[in-house]
Amino acid sequence: MLGGVASAAPELANTTNSVSFSVVTKSTKSWNGDLLPSYPEGQPEVTILKVVVPAGASVTAHKHPMINAGVMLKGNLTVTSEQGEVLKLAPGDAIVELVDKWHEGKNNGDEPVEILVFYAGVVGQPLSIKHTH
Repeated sequence: MLGGVASAAPELANTTNSVSFSVVTKSTKSWNGDLLPSYPEGQPEVTILKVVVPAGASVTAHKHPMINAGVMLKGNLTVTSEQGEVLKLAPGDAIVELVDKWHEGKNNGDEPVEILVFYAGVVGQPLSIKHTH
């Protein structure tokens, strides 16, 4: 990796010791089918969070003002939008999150959920906003 850019040429990877590449997800839409918004003006800032949700715990209602996507590493998580749309995630699943829409999560399993989330925002922009009921 040079200057934050990774060069990948999967078509050249043809030996048993070669690095392999696979697309986990690629989308122009969030998980409920809404088109993703344009990126905001300003200095781009990328944040990567590892989120751990204990067994039986909930993620309170919140929304994200920016595009973000994640990959489930461990556990099972149910995400529900304010409109009642439901997404169930298992290890290895990818999610392109809702933008500017209230949603919450619940770990109904008996092990912690671990999810790696990538946020594409601008400097000074909050990653999420908690719902104040």
